[in-house]
Amino acid sequence: MVEFNTITDDGVTLDEIAAGDLSVRVSRTGAEMVSIAKVSGGGRVGFLYRDGETAPPASGWANHATVMGYFLHRLWHEQSVYRGRIVRGGNHGFLRHFAFDAPRRTDDGLVYSVPADRVPPEAYPLRVSLELAYRLVDGAVRVEFAFTNEEPELTAHVSFGLHPGFAVASLADAQLLLPPGRYRRFFAPGNFLNGQSEVVEVAAGEMPFAKSALPDSYLLGLEGVPERTIVLESPARGTRVSLDFAEVPFLTLWSESDEFFCVEPCWGLPDSNPPVAFEDKIGIQVIPPGGVLRRSFGIRPTLLR
Repeated sequence: MVEFNTITDDGVTLDEIAAGDLSVRVSRTGAEMVSIAKVSGGGRVGFLYRDGETAPPASGWANHATVMGYFLHRLWHEQSVYRGRIVRGGNHGFLRHFAFDAPRRTDDGLVYSVPADRVPPEAYPLRVSLELAYRLVDGAVRVEFAFTNEEPELTAHVSFGLHPGFAVASLADAQLLLPPGRYRRFFAPGNFLNGQSEVVEVAAGEMPFAKSALPDSYLLGLEGVPERTIVLESPARGTRVSLDFAEVPFLTLWSESDEFFCVEPCWGLPDSNPPVAFEDKIGIQVIPPGGVLRRSFGIRPTLLR
């Protein structure tokens, strides 16, 4: 049985869902999770960076688990051309700043909505709505995207994902365990694809990528990875998150701090240098007229002690 609560913290409205020892808190600004926590010994152990905090930090990354869409990462000069119209926006699109209404409650969680008529036309020109769900299922958090193309004749193109920063004791302590497979690394100097990529053969175990380069991001294609469960452990904190990325085509790894490690499921990649039309971006997702695109992933938090 999922329990619901609404909290106001320093003027920020948070929707909380809880089941057993697991709880999630979501800000109505950007529908961003600000906490994934488990109860242990009468206290809460948070799994996100700055878990539960609503005030911005004095410096550095100010988010917890940014929702990305209707494009993700960056656009060249913060704009792109889509069907002859200009799309404008900063990092990760407009969703991160969108003022969501109160979510719809379901048996297992919360559903946040973006009606097509509330999508800023300069941020995305077609009639495409979104339902974003957070569900608690069998001790895990399930995040679901459902984009509906309300255009009767036009195909729609979107890219989206989530940008969670998981708390770690330090990057040296953090262990990112990858399943075996053939990963395609896309190179993006300055956060823009340059057309170069390489295949990296990975055996099961800790990632073969240098943590010192995490501020520049690793962009990885998962087509050659048949089993897509990724695990991040911080032994010193006593925490583990297991990520079910079975439906996820791309993975971004990033950090600019010794306190968090971002493991981001992505349905799309950044813009290119030189740029291409929005509908030709690598990894762009396609929705037929009147169609619905549904994608999801899971986060299973575990206490190691």
